[in-house]
Amino acid sequence: MGFGEEGQELKSQLTGLLSSAINGVARDAANQIQGEIMKAIKAEVKKNLPALFNFKVLGEKGSGLRPRGRIGEVQDFAAIRDRCLSQGTLFEDPDFPCDDSSIFYSKMPPKSFEWMRPMEICNNPELFVEGASRFDVQQGELGDCWLLAAVANLTLNDVLFRQVVPEDQGFGDKYAGIFHFRFWQYGRWVDVVIDDRLPTYYGKLVFLHSSTDNEFWSALLEKAYAKLHGSYEALKGGSTCEAMEDFTGGVSEMYELNEAPSNLWQILLKAHERSSLMGCSIEPDPSVLEMQTPQGLVKGHAYSITRIKYVDISTPNTSGKIPLIRMRNPWGNEAEWNGAWSDKSQEWRFIPDHEKRELGLTFDDDGEFWMSYKDFLKYFSRLEICNLSPDSLIEDAMSRDRGKKWEMSVYEGEWVRGVTAGGCRNYLETFWCNPQFKITLTEVDENDEDGKCTVIIGLMQKNRRAQKKTGAECLTIGFAVYQIEDPDNVPTPLDLNFFKYNASCARAPSFINLREVSCRFKLPPGVYCIVPSTFEPNEEGEFILRVFSEHKNNMEENDEEVGMGEIDNRIQIPDEPQPEKEKKTEAIRQFFQKLAGDDMEVDWMELKDILDYAMRNETKTTTEGGFSKDVCRSMVAMLDVDRSGKLGFEEFQQLWKDIRNWKSVFKMYDQENSGYLSPFELRQALTSAGYHLNNHILNILAHRYSGRDARISFDDFMMCAVRLKTMIDLFKARDPSSTNKATFTLEEWVENTLYS
Repeated sequence: MGFGEEGQELKSQLTGLLSSAINGVARDAANQIQGEIMKAIKAEVKKNLPALFNFKVLGEKGSGLRPRGRIGEVQDFAAIRDRCLSQGTLFEDPDFPCDDSSIFYSKMPPKSFEWMRPMEICNNPELFVEGASRFDVQQGELGDCWLLAAVANLTLNDVLFRQVVPEDQGFGDKYAGIFHFRFWQYGRWVDVVIDDRLPTYYGKLVFLHSSTDNEFWSALLEKAYAKLHGSYEALKGGSTCEAMEDFTGGVSEMYELNEAPSNLWQILLKAHERSSLMGCSIEPDPSVLEMQTPQGLVKGHAYSITRIKYVDISTPNTSGKIPLIRMRNPWGNEAEWNGAWSDKSQEWRFIPDHEKRELGLTFDDDGEFWMSYKDFLKYFSRLEICNLSPDSLIEDAMSRDRGKKWEMSVYEGEWVRGVTAGGCRNYLETFWCNPQFKITLTEVDENDEDGKCTVIIGLMQKNRRAQKKTGAECLTIGFAVYQIEDPDNVPTPLDLNFFKYNASCARAPSFINLREVSCRFKLPPGVYCIVPSTFEPNEEGEFILRVFSEHKNNMEENDEEVGMGEIDNRIQIPDEPQPEKEKKTEAIRQFFQKLAGDDMEVDWMELKDILDYAMRNETKTTTEGGFSKDVCRSMVAMLDVDRSGKLGFEEFQQLWKDIRNWKSVFKMYDQENSGYLSPFELRQALTSAGYHLNNHILNILAHRYSGRDARISFDDFMMCAVRLKTMIDLFKARDPSSTNKATFTLEEWVENTLYS
């Protein structure tokens, strides 16, 4: 019996979890106040301006593509160093204090650590001793071997290394106890500043260190990475791909070579053309950490792939091309492949001399060797590819000669409990509530005989490692891709009915609790919808979605535009007989006049009395004690044009009509008469009330108006509807030409937003 799509989701989750287990935010006085507000805003804008344009800001610890407010000053490496030099002091980092909180968050340290500067550890500290090499990366008492493996690979590419480890620092004339390192974080590059006080025990470094006692670049790099994530302990457990992405801004793929796709050679060729970083390894022997095979290869050891090439070959019997791969053992010694196409093997005599020169062929004991693609598949177990994105700092420098690079689209989003955290397709009723992203592919790949487009989709959850101290672990995430055959005739966003009757055309290989899940697909030109999700509904988190393709892809959020629409025709105000209707209206008028007095106007307190009286016989959807004072204040503000703080009877009649409509909407979706709405019903309820809202606004409304249980009470729904109507009406009054733009002075904006 085969698995249906829902069954495949469950199967994928189980597979992902198993794989994970294995891999281990008065007028003079008024003018003075306004001036102070403007001054503060200008200062904030000046501080945040670079982030608004996604600049690579020194010292910035950003949270993604959409800028968030930051507390405190940005740590500018050069400015801090110059200040320390002029004052004759050594830098001490206030943002990452040298105490136990920077090491552990879940427990007390097992022993007493002493924070020491390199000059206190040895007599002649250096940042580098004879350059950077794999041997400078020695693991200490922290389970971050995944990071160390990536750092070791970092040393194999000088261009890449110098972007992560800037050259403008050291222990020479400008030494001031301060260093900095660059990392890619969720769509932007950040420069992390640290002091050089390192955790030691009896004068020895506790964590990552070099095999050379007076070399400190690797220990300082690890400290910067720990600061980025909040503590050293936050670095326990991870994948090498995660760190490689933080060093490059790329997106990673992983292939098990015993299940290699038929087009893997073409994948390798195109990856090499686009300067992708590639590595491979052989499944380790459980009993031996690094064991050499009869073919000269080492199990459980990482190799770097340095070239992919079709090589001309001419033998006495035939001529043609053979696919060859050049790789390097980081040890850089005689431990090399000894089979076909190895150094000095007989096969090289069939290669023309000009081809050998073009290959730069050498036969030294340098750890570098060639082997055939066929033998590569036979003897190696796993292939990892880190595809560089256009925003990689090194991308232009590395791909300039090869002339090809990936095109990339990127979007940032979040899953909010009860609103946009719909879970996987197993939960069909809420699956459609997840964020949706539409991508249009128009050009097929070069030389693609099937007329298809290569697409690499990477879904990365944000900031989970930094949240470990609060108990947050990685969510189990994945994505599904749906082809939209007739884009002009489907709802936006795609609704429940679409997903009921359409199966996905591509999907993540598994739902898995890693920082990122990615996969490569071959899709025909067309329009597609990508739905990223957690496996279970109501799991909250932020994510970044990236799509790589050979040719430009057009990606946009598949969501509604914010605005007003028609009120749902299903909303039926009970049609009362005219005599009863007139009698009720007159009773309300008399009660209104009684409370309002001679001026026939009511303030919020009098409005509350009227509403509580008028709706006293309604169902229990009103809150206990009637309407809240905040709702009543906002209702007055919504219609109070002259800012008197009061409403006349005509204004009250308009308000009464709105209230009745909103009341009917609430009752229509609160079918159990519980007095609450599920947030998953919020979009539909507000649409029925005449509002078109996108996911970003819905998420904000859920954060603002839902309770701890994620449900929305009648009172909060009414407040939400009042504020929406007030702000949209205010905007439209300033946008008479419907340009979707409006202009306010600061005074006008403060007045309107505070009063409403």
